[in-house]
Amino acid sequence: MAEQSSEIAFFDVETTIPSKQGQGFALLEFGAILVCPRKLIELHSYSTLLRPRDLSLISDKSERCNGISRAAVSSAPSFSDVADKIFDLLNGRIWAGHNILRFDCPRIREAFAEVNRVPPEPKGVIDSLALLTKRFGRRAGNMKMATLASYFGIGQQTHRSLDDVRMNLEVLKYCATVLFLESSLPDILMSDNWESPSTSRRTRSGGRVLPVEMNYTPSFSPTPENNVNQTLGKQILNIAEPSVPETKSFDMKRLSEEIMTDAIQEDNVMDERPTTESVNVSESSSSSSEFLTPDEVSISSINASLIPFYWGSRRIQLLHKTDVLKLLCTHLIVRFGISTKFVDQAGRPRLSFVVDAPASLCQVLDECDRHARNLFMDSGSTSDWKPLVTRKNGYWNSPNVRLHIPTVVTGNVARYGSEIFQKEASSGAEQKLVFSKFDPAELESLFMPGRIVDAFFSLDQYDYQQNAGIRLVAEKLVIHSH
Repeated sequence: MAEQSSEIAFFDVETTIPSKQGQGFALLEFGAILVCPRKLIELHSYSTLLRPRDLSLISDKSERCNGISRAAVSSAPSFSDVADKIFDLLNGRIWAGHNILRFDCPRIREAFAEVNRVPPEPKGVIDSLALLTKRFGRRAGNMKMATLASYFGIGQQTHRSLDDVRMNLEVLKYCATVLFLESSLPDILMSDNWESPSTSRRTRSGGRVLPVEMNYTPSFSPTPENNVNQTLGKQILNIAEPSVPETKSFDMKRLSEEIMTDAIQEDNVMDERPTTESVNVSESSSSSSEFLTPDEVSISSINASLIPFYWGSRRIQLLHKTDVLKLLCTHLIVRFGISTKFVDQAGRPRLSFVVDAPASLCQVLDECDRHARNLFMDSGSTSDWKPLVTRKNGYWNSPNVRLHIPTVVTGNVARYGSEIFQKEASSGAEQKLVFSKFDPAELESLFMPGRIVDAFFSLDQYDYQQNAGIRLVAEKLVIHSH
């Protein structure tokens, strides 16, 4: 093990895409390369397709994502067949990969748990998504592997494990070279006003997105936390040869929390605002003058446009004439109460509830959907567009929509990102509710089915695991007293 301990295990997994709520990921492929930390040369490689227990988990959507079909894995080994090999490759080594803390590492642990095996433990972790975002800056757009590869002109991402690992290594070498050159002549090669060239974004499935002109102009002043004089290779060596004694146990949880603070959403995570971002929901921002009722909206004046988003990427924004469209709907009836089925990267629930949608609101949202979907489909993405308004036949046949309550995190303290008021039936006066802690159970009694709510909300685009659409984000909610 002493001989192995200095090697870096770059690895990547390909998985199924969950097709329904509560469904997990199933491993379809594992690939790893053992790398010498001093020369970044390949010492050994291994890859294998994996047959999941249930082949029906490989949906059409999953196959579009990575090209791995049921037929391709029907005769492949199961994870239990190769668990020993994967354990030997990973255990006691430094783990490296792109977005592995948020995606690949959890999948490995889940796979070993499913076969009742103790999972391998790393000596250290290098997440190139977090590392490059912090050290290289966000000049290459959203920092996804496909975007980085396009930025350096080194090919297209295939979303196959071994190919992605080798591409990751090449990207690291290119980034380290650029940082080395900039550290040599910082006054000449580093500028606060550079503009990155046009680049092409790709979805995880490899679908081509129209070129995006990137006008992001960050200030790139070196700081003690972002010192370009320390090359990427040196950073890797610092992790490969830690100053702490080897007898000290590796705290995966603490390292994960530290890196996740700086990391952006990765290939398999929602393209949305991180939960650590401050959401502007002050009382003044929730003034009703900023919001239009559905009756005040001119359907012909609704349009959609692309605006700059995070680190050079773009997203769809809904407009009414030339203003950002925000809506105020009164007397909405709660159909289904607070849902906590989904969680963010910190394990906190993403809160939402469902209300019946009146005809006037449906007309506005359907038009918003049409404009946003057309713009989205023109981009070339292969994600499935989900309509804003849900319509189902049967007893519950009235249209409904889901309202999301965002989370705001300051330091380690989480709070609701929506202002919540209670309206007295007799006087009509509104009283702001103050919550001492983030406790979704508190909201369950407030947003019970049948309650009447006034909602002030914005419309935000999302694109998550081959599903895309518009999300209604509540900025202010007024609950009517019985």
